[in-house]
Amino acid sequence: MVGVGATRRSWAAAVVVLQAAWALVGGQVRYSVPEEAEAGTVVGRLAQDLGLEAGEAEARRLRLVARGRRASVEVSGASGALVVSSRLDREELCGKSAPCALRLEVLLDRPLRVFHVEVEVTDINDNAPRFPAAYKNISIAELSLPGSRFPLEGASDADIGSNAQLSYSLSPSEHFALDVKSPDDNLKSLFLVLTHPLDRESLSEHRLVLTASDGGRPALTGTVQLVISVLDANDNAPQFNQSVYKVQLPEDAAEGALVARVAATDPDEGINQEYSYSIVSSVPASQRDSFSIDPRTGEIRLTGPLDFEDVHQHELQIEARDKGTPPLSGHCSVILEVLDVNDNAPEVWVTSLSVPVPEDAALGTVVALLSVSDRDSGPNGRVRCAVRPPSPFGLVATFAGSYSLVLREALDRERVSEYEVEVRAEDGGAPPLRASRGLRVPVSDVNDNAPAFAQAVYTVLARENNAAGAELARLWARDPDEAGNGRVSYSVAEGGAGTGAGSGSGSGWRPASSYVSVDAESGRLRALRPLDYEELQVLQFEVRAVDAGEPPLCGNATVQLFVVDENDNAPALLPPAGGGPWPWAAGEAAEPGSRPPGSAGSAVSSWSLWARAAWGAPAGQVVAKIRAVDADSGYNAWLRYELREPRGEGPFRVGLYSGEVSTARALEEADGPRQRLLIVVRDHGEPPRSATATLSVSLVEGAEAAVGAVSVSVSAGAGLRPAASAEGGSAASGASAATNVWLVVAICAVSSLLVLAVVLYGAGRWAPRAAVLAGPGPATLVCASEVGSWSYSQRQSRSLCVATDGAGKSDLMVFSPNCPPAPGPAPKETPQEPSSLLDTVSAIHALLSSCYDCMSNSINSFV
Repeated sequence: MVGVGATRRSWAAAVVVLQAAWALVGGQVRYSVPEEAEAGTVVGRLAQDLGLEAGEAEARRLRLVARGRRASVEVSGASGALVVSSRLDREELCGKSAPCALRLEVLLDRPLRVFHVEVEVTDINDNAPRFPAAYKNISIAELSLPGSRFPLEGASDADIGSNAQLSYSLSPSEHFALDVKSPDDNLKSLFLVLTHPLDRESLSEHRLVLTASDGGRPALTGTVQLVISVLDANDNAPQFNQSVYKVQLPEDAAEGALVARVAATDPDEGINQEYSYSIVSSVPASQRDSFSIDPRTGEIRLTGPLDFEDVHQHELQIEARDKGTPPLSGHCSVILEVLDVNDNAPEVWVTSLSVPVPEDAALGTVVALLSVSDRDSGPNGRVRCAVRPPSPFGLVATFAGSYSLVLREALDRERVSEYEVEVRAEDGGAPPLRASRGLRVPVSDVNDNAPAFAQAVYTVLARENNAAGAELARLWARDPDEAGNGRVSYSVAEGGAGTGAGSGSGSGWRPASSYVSVDAESGRLRALRPLDYEELQVLQFEVRAVDAGEPPLCGNATVQLFVVDENDNAPALLPPAGGGPWPWAAGEAAEPGSRPPGSAGSAVSSWSLWARAAWGAPAGQVVAKIRAVDADSGYNAWLRYELREPRGEGPFRVGLYSGEVSTARALEEADGPRQRLLIVVRDHGEPPRSATATLSVSLVEGAEAAVGAVSVSVSAGAGLRPAASAEGGSAASGASAATNVWLVVAICAVSSLLVLAVVLYGAGRWAPRAAVLAGPGPATLVCASEVGSWSYSQRQSRSLCVATDGAGKSDLMVFSPNCPPAPGPAPKETPQEPSSLLDTVSAIHALLSSCYDCMSNSINSFV
């Protein structure tokens, strides 16, 4: 121990303070001091390192609070220095642990502050190697053969590092030598080897000194005296059947499991042959209590757990000692190899994650970096990784234990906006152990979808005279993108119509934006001004939907706006067809004092007319014809004529739809010289509108009526149709013959046209229809005449007017019923029916009606 004291004094004299490094990081100060420093040794200038002024440490009560262990240091109140207060023994404080650090807390008042101080106690070579005992008694039979080996227990050193690295030497002897085996840097097996035969009679006891030296500078030593007694008589020691037993045991072996069974034999007899087994030592020594041996059978069993990850191999020294006098012993080694079992599951860490992933990311884009490890070895530590469930992502091994999660397939956010990716790791054990790590990978949107309308063509019905700003329809385009990429704005792109379409004036072209507008956000289609069916029947334009992406994408839809007629025009009476002078001649004239219209053919809502009729004219004789026209269409333009005055059974009547004024019975002188008729022309609109005409009929002699008839025929289109006189018998007979010929021709033509009309009707019946937004009901085609009416379901609306006797007569009308939109989804779009079919049907019907009128007039004239 003299060497130890000199060492301490040399450390204290050489260095008062060994401060390896100090750093003020987050309020923590680090110092270093060698162990065994004398009391009062300055460890560090704590007050100065904490930034305190002189005298401030004592004023603010700088003091020390130890955590866990005895501090062995204190703060000097006057100087504020950290000094050693008591013995510092690193081995006592930390044992074999390195580094050895004292963690302290320093308190400072006014204001209260806490600082963390760490003092590292460094090792010095202050501990000499020590053997378990100062003396070791060994009994060796005198008959032991040279080369016999006797295990010795080594020394231990409480220091660490090079100060604890031991070397051994044996005092000189002609009979013994020392054999040191080093299976490991930290493990050394000592054997006393007999080099020459013993002779108890010459020397019964040998005393040797075994010295252990550490690696310190200067080196310290420890000794043990070996007292070797030479035994007589029992000259056969137990012998194991093998010197080294090698066994394997899995690390999950249960306590009590058989490790090995050793066997020894002793050729002696009697008590010298009886022996027992014991475990002399184990490597590592800390695992000595993990094994036990049966003294009689030599069975070595497990008494503690094994862990391959901590210790791969155990070495046990087994002794078999007999009961002779002196007892003899034999030795063997048992090397236990611990076999790894798959008791550690793989571990998966995500070291980097780059989300969200844009949906247009290129294949091979790295989404995440992962690290995988397994504490087991061999196949149990080989890990396979996969992505579950199957997804557009895959794993690529970069190097051992590292993987990259990369994009394998193209992404589509509109189909899948987020992926839950599970990375599964499985080792190669049996059974395999698994671990998983879940990753949430959202997909960010890019503008890759253009807005799309639900229909390519929208058919909208709007009533005329609508209020400005009225909502006509709502258009909607879907864009599956999100945020600005999916925000759609609407606008009227192009289209328009020619104004004056109803009147045929063709006054010019107007863009659709002058009639309608579309709300940029909601897509509501609104009228900018009241619509007039007589001016505009159909407006076709395009609506464009544009998203807010970059670059913006757009989609178009065609809108066909059909203006539905309202009954906003009253019937208007027409002037004479021939456009005669004012007042009219021969059959139609205005009352005296009336103002003439602006031009021939002008229509007004009230006329005063006059006509002549002969006394004695038969019933059914046409006296005059009232002509009127309605600017509306369909039912709103379908006119009927009613005789308002005189009421009751008068001598005249009016054709309900023809407007012809004829005699209801034979005229008599009792009817007076003049009849005043008030005729009302009324349409079928809702509410109906009407116009009135006053007809004055003068009753004259037959000759005057004949003169009027001749006048009518010369005036080119006068409205009167005079009756045939009694004197015109021969002319009537000629007319009757001509009428019969025309009747045959008309009947044949009508029959042929009727067959053609039925064929075209059947073709149009099963033709596809176009969807109409205003309601599910089809438009109805109504054809009317005096003999009845027939209807035909049709989507398109047309109006055909056939003029007879120069007047505008609406015999064919097409209209759409007034019904609200039906609930439910909009009807599917179908190709629009060609308008030529409906035009053909309308023309055929008009021709049939004309033929019918001609036949009726001819028959009446003939009769």
